[in-house]
Amino acid sequence: MNKKEIFRTLKFVLFSASAGIIQFGSFALLNELVGLQEWLSYLISLVLSVIWNFTFNRKYTFKSTENIGKAMLLVALYYCVFTPASTWLEHYLTDTMLWNEYLVTAINMVLNFVTEFLFQRFVVYRNSVDTNELAKK
Repeated sequence: MNKKEIFRTLKFVLFSASAGIIQFGSFALLNELVGLQEWLSYLISLVLSVIWNFTFNRKYTFKSTENIGKAMLLVALYYCVFTPASTWLEHYLTDTMLWNEYLVTAINMVLNFVTEFLFQRFVVYRNSVDTNELAKK
């Protein structure tokens, strides 16, 4: 891996960490203060973090001019698979296996981080990395 890709991965990690803070914080608020079920708290917090993460990674990590509608559609397709799978995992592990809901949310966040980076880098932005104005500077 070259220096540019290492730096890109580091930026993805940092933006994902900020999205993780949003996800974990909103999960805690919805789960503890609002009293929603774990899986619903997880689902809402996931959506909030996805919007945040997509916006910053498109502009600063992948520096892409990819059509925003196309990029959003591809990310939405990723989440059409990831969201039901991870929501089911959240429900199964917390309600059936009685695992701690925060542990399960953290596991789902790690799974999301790894698979989403690979999907965005090699599917969503594969032909448009470093094409925006920031990349030209």
